[in-house]
Amino acid sequence: MDTEITIRAISLPDAETLSTLAKNIYRQYYLHLWHPGGADWYTNEYAYPVYKLKEELAAPENLHWIAYAGTEAIGYIKLILKPKFQDGDYSESAELERIYIDQLFAGKGLGRKFMQLAENAAVMNGKKNIYLKAMDSATDSIAFYKRMGFRQIADFQLPMPTFQLMKEEFRGMVILQKKLDQVFKAR
Repeated sequence: MDTEITIRAISLPDAETLSTLAKNIYRQYYLHLWHPGGADWYTNEYAYPVYKLKEELAAPENLHWIAYAGTEAIGYIKLILKPKFQDGDYSESAELERIYIDQLFAGKGLGRKFMQLAENAAVMNGKKNIYLKAMDSATDSIAFYKRMGFRQIADFQLPMPTFQLMKEEFRGMVILQKKLDQVFKAR
């Protein structure tokens, strides 16, 4: 019997749950990117400490959702309604900063549900584009994003010295974009 999957918006009181979930899922997919100590630095100090997630959850421009299988947290997404990009005016854009799914639940439609949720939220907030960044070595993820209607528009390298503990061959990133004026026309 399959456990029902539910997705719910989360807020400040969910910071510890989000921290634990993010660290667990990150380790499932990304340990190979790092020199010794790098993944611990990234998950425990840079990206997912509880204090930092509390700041993100408290910011009104950030929307977070967690997926549950029964009572077990199995994935999450973060959508930024006011992304900060270095060039240009992105006031009509949103950024899907994170989409994480536990490996046991990958390939079962949760990614598609997360994408639809993020796109709907962006449209409801007046956004015309949605962007995301992905590791250029994450070919399966990039293929999924392209199936969902995203197209690659740029690439870049993660900066030094911030990412000095990451193996150089994995510092490449791509930026993908989807125009949201087609979202509801296609559904």
